[in-house]
Amino acid sequence: MVRTVSIGEQTFSTRGAAEEFLKSILYRYEIGDLVDEKDSSVLSELLHRHPEASQKIGPGIESFHVRKADFGTRCFYVTRVDGTEEKFSARSCL
Repeated sequence: MVRTVSIGEQTFSTRGAAEEFLKSILYRYEIGDLVDEKDSSVLSELLHRHPEASQKIGPGIESFHVRKADFGTRCFYVTRVDGTEEKFSARSCL
């Protein structure tokens, strides 16, 4: 049975399709770039699905960035309204 995945108003036919969409956002930006408003809206919806969402979000979301991660990869970082930052895995949110 194929299960659809919804992130905000967007629905994907498979988890793999959702992962590809998120990967396209991740690689749209250079390391250190601030994610634009449209993509930030998607990432905010995504982050609320994370198993540790309340810890990742903390006092609130200010912005998102793309940064270096382990082993030369890249990942999303959330900057909170208090200035602290936290990385998160898009896959964990799915």
